[in-house]
Amino acid sequence: MLQLDNFYKARFVLSKVIRKTELVHTPRINPESDVYLKPECLQKTGSFKIRGAYYKISQLTDEEKAKGVIACSAGNHAQGVALGATAMGVKSLICLPEGAPISKVEATKRLGAEVCLVPGVYDDAYQKALELKDKHGYTFVHPFDDENVIAGQGTIGLEIIDQLPDVEAVVVPVGGGGLISGVAFAIKSLNPHVKVYGVQAEGAASMVQSLHDHKQEKLPSVATVADGIAVKEPGKITFETCSNYVDEIVTVSEDEICAAILKLIESEKMVAEGAGAASVAAVMYNKVPVKGKKTICVISGGNIDVTILNRVITRGLAKSGRLCTIEMELDDKPGELVEVCSVIAGLGGNITGVHHDRSANRNKVNACVLRLTMETRDEEHVREIKEALESKGFHLWIV
Repeated sequence: MLQLDNFYKARFVLSKVIRKTELVHTPRINPESDVYLKPECLQKTGSFKIRGAYYKISQLTDEEKAKGVIACSAGNHAQGVALGATAMGVKSLICLPEGAPISKVEATKRLGAEVCLVPGVYDDAYQKALELKDKHGYTFVHPFDDENVIAGQGTIGLEIIDQLPDVEAVVVPVGGGGLISGVAFAIKSLNPHVKVYGVQAEGAASMVQSLHDHKQEKLPSVATVADGIAVKEPGKITFETCSNYVDEIVTVSEDEICAAILKLIESEKMVAEGAGAASVAAVMYNKVPVKGKKTICVISGGNIDVTILNRVITRGLAKSGRLCTIEMELDDKPGELVEVCSVIAGLGGNITGVHHDRSANRNKVNACVLRLTMETRDEEHVREIKEALESKGFHLWIV
């Protein structure tokens, strides 16, 4: 059973290791809510995971430390275990999914751990870690389903209550459930009136499905840009804790996550990975009932793979109405393209790409399909351009 005393013990142990991340007030995330960010992306390993991993290792016996530790991770827990183990002179072996971002794999190695890449996703790495644990006698440091790990993550909840005593809602990303279990237990134990909401990616909603069906369930597969929360099955302890202490868990789409990453970069000059931005996405798109409330979004990590950042930003721009692609049927005669461009330019749209295809339209011999990509201000601006073109007799659709 989780004990609040253990959370305070974890806080003391971690006090000289972690950064106490200060809240960032950000009313631009959702004008209808008084929003603050808890930027765990600024931790030494770029993620909250150092809290649980370090505390877990610190509580091992000397005999357990001498044999070494093993863990499995999509990347952030790996770095937390590597840093904690190396700091205490303990050998560490980390099993990572083959698809883990290269940046996270290399960071794990730099922090002193041995790495074993496993085909598949997190759950496959988990099975491999258990196999090696039994073979070599390592102590397994679970990424979420462990009372000491949860206590370490829960120190975030203790800090939140100290930093904003009148907080009304806390929004937390959810993968296996270790972070939200710790945060919810700590906060509800100290102030049961605070609402705690969880957020999962639509493509990895294992906790949402499990809570809906009132039992632990395993998804056949997961797929999301938020690799840090791409977990097929929640843990036993975390499922029970979420059932008892979390008010609601919702899902967000890939486009909403990308838009949240972009919002954090532009508005707060803060880089978050997909998992870290999930909480912001839920508040931005009103997935959780926080209107008029003092709300804290936990930004769980910032270790985004820079090789996909361009794609993430492009999708974020499209979701927020800042980048728009339209296709339209156009009579293939002089002056038609000029008129289209004039309408868009007159309304302040900036055309960045043009594709003119005569072979695409099979109904009219003397017509073509025009595909335009343009930079716009927002969704209202897109509607304004669309209506202006339609008023000129052009038939078009948003791609």
